Amino acid sequence: MTAVFWSGTVLVLAMTLLGGGGDPPDDTRVPHAPPAISTAAADPGASEPEASEPSGNGPSGKYMARSKPTRLLIPEIDVDAPFVDLAIGKNGQLDAPPPHNTNLVGWFAKGATPGEKGTSIIAGHVDTATSPAVFARLSELEEGDRFRVVRADGSKATFKVHDTESFDKDDFPDERVYADASRAEVRLITCAGDYDRAAKDYTENLVVFAHLV
Repeated sequence: MTAVFWSGTVLVLAMTLLGGGGDPPDDTRVPHAPPAISTAAADPGASEPEASEPSGNGPSGKYMARSKPTRLLIPEIDVDAPFVDLAIGKNGQLDAPPPHNTNLVGWFAKGATPGEKGTSIIAGHVDTATSPAVFARLSELEEGDRFRVVRADGSKATFKVHDTESFDKDDFPDERVYADASRAEVRLITCAGDYDRAAKDYTENLVVFAHLV
């Protein structure tokens, strides 16, 4: 995974999930990130997750109280993975999930929690130097697919995909992907495109856009 840069109030999360082929993983790399992320304070086998358990409603839809995510469940692509907190390191970049763990996702812990009003960022590796990783099949998700986030307070937040798109890393639309949302939204991010062995980086980022239902 590549890097996240802090520029004023803008977090630039540039996702670089490294590939296999014998290249050693670079654990200093991660996703491209959000302007003004909100910081206000599942059943594994389910094929069609039920609606979430809202704690409130606003003009743009329901939302939930802040609660740390503990597990990501995406039945459509066989994802059942625990979370690890991601933070900004001393170098000003977002720390990446451990590169050798193929079944682990990370979330930006200073941003909105999944289900909370705002934009929550969830990042995962597409592969490692030796095998596919947690988001290897993320590109298979389509509009209308649902996934669930189990939260520390025992609640479950269910999200519905409303868009998926790949972006060239040299022209990543930070504002579109990371801007704070008026409803509870999530971005699932991994690498895509071709793998450049010289740069040890993928050429694109795949972003799945989803909202709480």
